[in-house]
Amino acid sequence: MSGEAVFLILILAVGWGMSLFWDWLAQRLWIVFILAGLQAIVTVLAPFIRYHVHRWEVTDNAAYTQAGLWSITRQIAPLSRIQTVQVEEGAIARIFKLASVKITTASAVADIDIDGLDREVAKSLAAELTIKADLEEGDAT
Repeated sequence: MSGEAVFLILILAVGWGMSLFWDWLAQRLWIVFILAGLQAIVTVLAPFIRYHVHRWEVTDNAAYTQAGLWSITRQIAPLSRIQTVQVEEGAIARIFKLASVKITTASAVADIDIDGLDREVAKSLAAELTIKADLEEGDAT
């Protein structure tokens, strides 16, 4: 379940729970529903926004990712530094046939995650990265 959906459920539950014990809020319960409505809009729009602000590419020499709307993060992993490539599928992602690829490198900075890929694309990407990383000279340390 996405963080936005959990937050929406939390807003509704806390608002309803507080309205049982606090008369002022019970009379103004519409505030809770407006907040929940705004969160629902964010929940619906978040995947579309993420789609437009996330990029990835694999070349003969490196794997590149870019993410961010206001603050843009670019990561480059030379294929010679790749240690492991994982395909991860959560319970909700499996329902929608989605997966993530996690690239672990010989870097202390961070791993590279490519989220929200079609399951078959993720498997293909992991296989491609594994083959290309194996062809590179070096021991990824």
